[in-house]
Amino acid sequence: MVATRREVAQAANVSLRTVSNVVNGFESVAPQTRERVLRVIAELDYRPSEIARILKRGRSGLVALVLPELDTPYFAELTRAFVELGASRGYTVVIDQTDGDVARELELISQTDRGALFDGLVVSPLGLHAEHLEGISPERPVVFLGEDSHTGFDQVMIDNFTASKSAVAHLIAQGRTHIAAIGAEVNRPASSTIRLAGYKQALDDAGLAFDPRLVGYVDAFRRPDGAAAMSALLDLAEPPDAVFCFADPLALGAMRVLHERGIRIPQDVALVGFDDIEDGHYSTPSLTSISPDKTFIASKALELLTARLDGTYLPPASYLAPYELIVRESSSN
Repeated sequence: MVATRREVAQAANVSLRTVSNVVNGFESVAPQTRERVLRVIAELDYRPSEIARILKRGRSGLVALVLPELDTPYFAELTRAFVELGASRGYTVVIDQTDGDVARELELISQTDRGALFDGLVVSPLGLHAEHLEGISPERPVVFLGEDSHTGFDQVMIDNFTASKSAVAHLIAQGRTHIAAIGAEVNRPASSTIRLAGYKQALDDAGLAFDPRLVGYVDAFRRPDGAAAMSALLDLAEPPDAVFCFADPLALGAMRVLHERGIRIPQDVALVGFDDIEDGHYSTPSLTSISPDKTFIASKALELLTARLDGTYLPPASYLAPYELIVRESSSN
């Protein structure tokens, strides 16, 4: 049977409070007494109740990373950054998938009171928008990721508009004039709307007309969607000479179709993706991509969350993660 704290106190001839002070690392215990209690704890194989300690401290050491989906490479790589950086701050990062369900996202945010299972949340919402947060205190330990502005809450975002402009400007600088975009989402337009706006602005800045026929619509940022959109673009009377894909998996799907049709990359069609996932480094040809700083995103989100948990009063902050256009074989002539 598992020993109890009372049995430890009796065997060490000390009070229950003294055992608690030793277990919780308080310094108000004489060294000899501490040594005796620790020896008894080892002999009796006493294991403190973690749940009881959580209730006493009001902290669990658990932080939830709430994502819309787990099976996309970008979120997988972002999760790794959160887990590694969270451990360095003493957090265990727990992952939850919402599939963009508003009710689930709100339910998790509501579970951030003192003594809750999770000390705080980092949320990448898909269905949740500003109007859903009315009445929720900005003092809750919650940090948002993504594109929507959640006024009154801490957020870390990617500058999708400027980054997309950079991707298309790069293609224009390569001499491409008939540039398509793959990734306008039918059902979930959050980031795709902003990336489409950046695409249009880059065309306008270069004096190129926007042609809606060159926009490939998708249901999700996945390889099959990219492949289907690329096939449709190639069937146009005047196919594109370059494509900006709103996510790397879309570009990898498009790349497969181009290969099957005997179209050379980048000689005939240049490709640029977004997110700089590891798969793109090893594709043939390697994929040019917008690379958001995932380490910055994780580090800044955890920094904001820690400040909120520590009770440091700071106005809600919003940060843009830096990004870089990594030029590889798929777009360089």
